[in-house]
Amino acid sequence: MTYQTLITPDELQPHLEDPDWAVFDCRFSLQDPEAGRKAYRESHIPTALYAHLDEDLSGPIRPGATGRHPLPEPESFAEQLSAWGIDDRVQVVVYDDRGGAIAARLWWMLRWLGHHQAAVLEGGWSRWQREGRPVSRERPSREPREFQVELTDSLKVDTRFVERHLDGPGMLLIDARDAVRYRGEQEPIDPVAGHIPGAVSLPYRENLNPEGNFLPREELEERFRTLMESHSPEELVFYCGSGVTSILNILAVVHAGLPEPKLYPGSWSEWITDPARPLEAAGRQTPGGRRQDAGGSDDD
Repeated sequence: MTYQTLITPDELQPHLEDPDWAVFDCRFSLQDPEAGRKAYRESHIPTALYAHLDEDLSGPIRPGATGRHPLPEPESFAEQLSAWGIDDRVQVVVYDDRGGAIAARLWWMLRWLGHHQAAVLEGGWSRWQREGRPVSRERPSREPREFQVELTDSLKVDTRFVERHLDGPGMLLIDARDAVRYRGEQEPIDPVAGHIPGAVSLPYRENLNPEGNFLPREELEERFRTLMESHSPEELVFYCGSGVTSILNILAVVHAGLPEPKLYPGSWSEWITDPARPLEAAGRQTPGGRRQDAGGSDDD
């Protein structure tokens, strides 16, 4: 049996020592990029490797051209996967301490490169600890394997695609950030507040219950099926601040058994690199189209 969306701690634990299973700790904080790695060194799920959002799961930032977390080149990421010991036989499990909001980035990137045997740990690190499961401070290693790329670029769109479809049919943009950022009332991360014109708000956090577990499949299906009443699944495009947390919405769609929508990886932080691009916002505006800083946030 393979797992392609979610996996429970009960399902994962018996496979921790299986060489054809690989676990990745993806804990990360936008406010302190080293916090996740420090937490991993203190304690993690046994045999888990650490994947850093900035260093391992993102490519180089080009000021004025890319968002905060551009995708790496497929070939370079495939080399990293090979070094991590991932090939077509390996079941990958990813987790974090934010309900999967960071870990889902690695889940999606594996699918993008053609590896569908990947799942997010239901409830993540918090649930693993809460249930008293084994932890470790050892920093394991895996024997390298050869990862074969089968690129699926149809899973994503670029800024040009969004610009072309902005005023016409064929695309429904869904903004996964918190509603106050969508409305432009607060913007604690990016220099410009608001959202891409025509986008609807569907915060990624609403896929989870208070314990950090996903809502039941039928509730997730109801949440997203309404979007598909007027648009085909391939017309749905999800974005957030930098193409990370919006993937939790995509994961929820796929877990609910609905067709997989697309990701705009550049997201808001890439969209605003060109001041000529339109935006929509409500609330008080400060000079230059910027908003008052609302303090730190880990809502990417």
